[in-house]
Amino acid sequence: MKSFIADYVYPVYADPIKNGIVTVDDDGKIVSVSDSQGVDLQQTKPERLSGVIVPGFVNTHCHTELSHLKDKIAPGGGLISFIQDVQNFRNIDKQAVIDAAQKADEEMRENGIVAVGDISNSNFTIDIKNKSNLYYHTFIEIFGFLPERAEELFEKAVALAEEFKPLSSSVTPHAPYSVSKELFKLIKRYSDSGTNLISIHNQECEDENKFYRYKLGGFIDMYKHFGINIDYFRPQARNSIQSVIPLLTNRQKILMVHNTCTNLKDIYFIKRFDRKINWCFCPNANLYIEKRLPKVELFINQGLNITLGTDSLASNGQLCILSEMRTLQQNIPSLSFDTLLQWGTINGARFLDIDNTKGTIEAGKTPGLNLITGLDGGKITPETKVRRLV
Repeated sequence: MKSFIADYVYPVYADPIKNGIVTVDDDGKIVSVSDSQGVDLQQTKPERLSGVIVPGFVNTHCHTELSHLKDKIAPGGGLISFIQDVQNFRNIDKQAVIDAAQKADEEMRENGIVAVGDISNSNFTIDIKNKSNLYYHTFIEIFGFLPERAEELFEKAVALAEEFKPLSSSVTPHAPYSVSKELFKLIKRYSDSGTNLISIHNQECEDENKFYRYKLGGFIDMYKHFGINIDYFRPQARNSIQSVIPLLTNRQKILMVHNTCTNLKDIYFIKRFDRKINWCFCPNANLYIEKRLPKVELFINQGLNITLGTDSLASNGQLCILSEMRTLQQNIPSLSFDTLLQWGTINGARFLDIDNTKGTIEAGKTPGLNLITGLDGGKITPETKVRRLV
């Protein structure tokens, strides 16, 4: 067994423990967590640390398959340009994709991430995930805005999900603007019949809402660029999220990712529906692509399950949940470290259905342990760093 004593231990499910001590066994399972008063330190011989101990981070949105695109796409070009660039760079040597994804897996582990909700469009990462120390849930992502291709694309996605077994996986729509109503219905029927977590990119730019409201904006040119005829599509006179919510299952948890242009009316609209909606913010990617952040303040104190993600190295300089927390705190000073920590740990674990083992420091769990240093009065600073302990 190994013990650590730090200035504070943040169990997350309970108040921080001053001069807390955590003991783990050789498998990383928490044996005990308490304050150090009354503990025989001569017997336990804990490693003394300056900083705070927190659970391992949960990254609910990543694309390890796109790790080979790091530094390939110029920042600030907007979502539509970003999508086109990703497609242009996507088809390169398979081994290069795998090698970059392997490095991404190692980077996340070193940055204290213990679990990942990862988007996949191929089987390239299966071997990496089988061998990884991280927990992965793979979202098999479906693109297809042409109604006539819905059945074909859905069947391919289900077949790919089978390849990932026994790893945890599910079939999911990419985004409102890239999935036809027919394909949404197939995914809903599939989700209603068994366990199938959903993760959908949501309102990453204003043009997404323009397209759904008026059939105007940059997506029209994007479809032309890809040679897709969208004459059949009729504007819905409401934002994209309001248009697709009725097409989503009410039997599975759903993660809305990015939410850069989600407004209060959208949030209230969703609350009227019987849907298990969770929310994921990837602030560094939002700044990289659109040079703006979501209106995070609108989501606070609404009783919503909020999680954090890194997106991909195509849209981020690093895969680090602490970095996402730092960006949010720098831009929204009122956010507390405790709140951000909940978003980056237990909330993600709850969404991924792994909160029985991850997300909090409790006896019997294997959440991983991180040491956070460089906090200033409970605030994340440019000097704040994470070091994986377990």
